[in-house]
Amino acid sequence: MAEKPAPSVSHIDAPDAQEQEQVQVRDVNNAALAVATIQQKPSLWSKSMFKLYGCIAVAILNSCINGYDGSLMGSINSYPQYRDYFGFDPNSGTPSTGIVYAIYTIGNIVGSFFAGPFTDFRGRKIGMALGAIFIIIGTVVQATCHNLGGFMAGRFILGFGVAISATAGPAYVSEMAHPSYRGAMTGLYNVLWFGGGIPGTFIPWRTSQLQGTMSWRIPIWVQMVFSGLVLVFCPFIPESPRWLISRDKHEEALKVLAEYHGDGDRNAPIVQLEYQEMMEDISKTGSDKRWWDYRELFNTREVRYRSMLVIIMAIFGQWSGNGPVSYYYPQMLRGAGVTSNNTQLLLQGLQNVVSLLGALSGALITDRIGRRTQLLVSTSIIVVLFAIVTALNATNVVDGPDGTPIAKSGIMARAQIAMIFIFGFVYSAGWTPNQAMYPVECLRYESRAKGMGMNNFFVNIASFYNTFVTGIAFTGAGWKYYFLFIFWDTMEVVVIYFLFVETSKRTLEELTVIFQQPHPVKASLQKHEVLVTEITKA
Repeated sequence: MAEKPAPSVSHIDAPDAQEQEQVQVRDVNNAALAVATIQQKPSLWSKSMFKLYGCIAVAILNSCINGYDGSLMGSINSYPQYRDYFGFDPNSGTPSTGIVYAIYTIGNIVGSFFAGPFTDFRGRKIGMALGAIFIIIGTVVQATCHNLGGFMAGRFILGFGVAISATAGPAYVSEMAHPSYRGAMTGLYNVLWFGGGIPGTFIPWRTSQLQGTMSWRIPIWVQMVFSGLVLVFCPFIPESPRWLISRDKHEEALKVLAEYHGDGDRNAPIVQLEYQEMMEDISKTGSDKRWWDYRELFNTREVRYRSMLVIIMAIFGQWSGNGPVSYYYPQMLRGAGVTSNNTQLLLQGLQNVVSLLGALSGALITDRIGRRTQLLVSTSIIVVLFAIVTALNATNVVDGPDGTPIAKSGIMARAQIAMIFIFGFVYSAGWTPNQAMYPVECLRYESRAKGMGMNNFFVNIASFYNTFVTGIAFTGAGWKYYFLFIFWDTMEVVVIYFLFVETSKRTLEELTVIFQQPHPVKASLQKHEVLVTEITKA
């Protein structure tokens, strides 16, 4: 696709004596999209937009599934009822229950290799439905098990299904989102991790007071709610227009674009722009038609650059410090006078609420400030916060009589807790909206599903490190381990600045032009001038 010259928009008729002509020059990333948007003037409150919100809401439920499980297991792992039933040492930490975490991660990694083909097979919404089915099966197996083997089998099936959902969901949202608001719509996908994470904390907080196995079985049964809603509503939402075009179903694709992006008008400027760009960019013979073919992730310089950004994003999103920063969290709470396990669970839930507010803020501003700026600013602030947390740990955390770290000062412990809350807000504002959105935007249509499966694979590899290596590292190095993240996050800032392409304010197909340039970052930052002439009454 050749790069298009920047067009201008103006009225042909000359203004009469009662009218004034106002001329504006706007700098835009994508001139064609800017012109179409000015001509069509899409409204966030139109009937078609509300129908689009409904479709995207169904896909976003896949993120709630992941968030619920992530918070759920962290909560019930501390239950005496859960530990006694499966024979775990009530006084030990993650290592004693590590196999339960590991089997979920293994299921997720295995599912990553099937997620792309399942999502390409019959469309994005069928991929979401298949993921939901596996999650429901895994939930039933977990909630009804009578031994550790059964529980682990359920965890594996659940992880397998989550991998498919985490691939199909973001792909659907990005491909269905209105191009003028893609950042906010797609960014909200990962934000709604907290839509599952918050109930995944507060529900166990209440059921922890129950006696017997129902204390942990009830929260597990609730896990079926989000996946059940996905399965129920998937038949009622349209298929991605990009998938339809890739299957040569042009009339259906144009109908979906008109209904959800053009207020029913097939000739609306944005509808015609999207349709023409999809026709030019989406291959009818791409690797998405061959489930075994992953070559289009690596066979040209353009797609290797795209895949590199996907892998880097997966690793950086997990290793920016979001796991290790709260390693001393229980000790900080005890030093601040919070000794009740019930209260600790409550504070953990409140921290999820703060992170949700940060993530929502990030999703709403991402189109305005751009993905690069968002990541650069948040990661730079994280470096400063890590320096403060390191200093507080160095001066306040000491070894107790039994070798367990304790806080000397309650005031400083509360300051450390405050830093963790601030970290949660800043990290979520920068990284949470982009973790699912940026990889989807970087990938071509033909390799999008398989590429998101690859993204999920590396996310789990990085998460595996957080779960099993970080504890060992802290045991040996203590708070000094935070120094690693000060240097690591500084390195992230450098890598983002020099390698990350700006993907905002462009259609997904327009990004092909950017990645084909000799210097993609420089090309993505270039602006085009659009001349806009408006006539107003004097």
